[in-house]
Amino acid sequence: MAEHFHINTPLLESAAMSKRVGTTVYLKMENSQPSGSFKVRGIGYLCQQLSQSKGFVCSSGGNAGMAAAYVTRKMGVPVTIIIPSSTPHFVAQRLEDQGATVKIVGKVWDDANAEALRLVQTEGLSYVAPFDHPLIWKGHSSVIAEAAASLGPNVKLGAVLVSVGGGGLLCGIVQGLKDVGWMDVPIIAMETLGADCLNASLKAGKIVTLDDITSEAKSLGAKTVCTKAFEYSQSNEVTIISEVVTDQQALHAMETFLDEERVLVEMACGATLAAVYSRVVPRLQAEGRLPALLGPLLVIVCGGSNIDAQQLSILKHKLQTK
Repeated sequence: MAEHFHINTPLLESAAMSKRVGTTVYLKMENSQPSGSFKVRGIGYLCQQLSQSKGFVCSSGGNAGMAAAYVTRKMGVPVTIIIPSSTPHFVAQRLEDQGATVKIVGKVWDDANAEALRLVQTEGLSYVAPFDHPLIWKGHSSVIAEAAASLGPNVKLGAVLVSVGGGGLLCGIVQGLKDVGWMDVPIIAMETLGADCLNASLKAGKIVTLDDITSEAKSLGAKTVCTKAFEYSQSNEVTIISEVVTDQQALHAMETFLDEERVLVEMACGATLAAVYSRVVPRLQAEGRLPALLGPLLVIVCGGSNIDAQQLSILKHKLQTK
């Protein structure tokens, strides 16, 4: 079996984004992973540890499912992917093309996850957690190790920009920063309004569950953030700055990124990019929450399976009429 299922993704310098924020911006191109997003790092690592399984089940808004389908096909083990009805139809088709069995259950990811956990009990399948598992976080931590190796020993980051759905990637990034001795590097954790379970929890001072997912960034659509991500955000161990942008700002970021960098990413990734395009970073500097003289920014371009030209057109129409 392969040593791991993910690839060492390109680290690209963006002249256009660097100009916008006045410091060097590096893009970690997780959209180029074989499954289309960073998820293959953690899910690949988790599945390897469960390699004796007779079959897997994974609940997903799209990206975790694509990663699980890719990894299990390579392993030669069957997988059932449970997706909510909010997942675009072409994503279900892509999952089936990878050889996965696809079931559509419920309206949001939480509904699909309840069905996945039921199948673990009734069918004896191994559960592939989309984000809330220590092995997932360990797998995701490799994104920071790679970036540090690419940058070399003389470059230290000013901040890491990342989207938060359930918080799995955030936990992996904290672990990665710990591994390379960069725990003083702040993380800017981006969410969209209506899928902002981390931000809502931080405001409440405790973990809260959103009533519903009203954002179009369906890949960020966990109603409850994982406990570990919340604990990191509350601790003095690492600086996590939680910021929320609108769907319109995320869409604008997607379109600008497509124009400037010639790469199409989904709404969840647009939330990260909006930290630059909607001037969140300069505002945080003005507020004294980031240094005025900021070191290089690492933008995790998390990618995404839930986008194509038609879906972009649908999003534009939906958000123009909102």
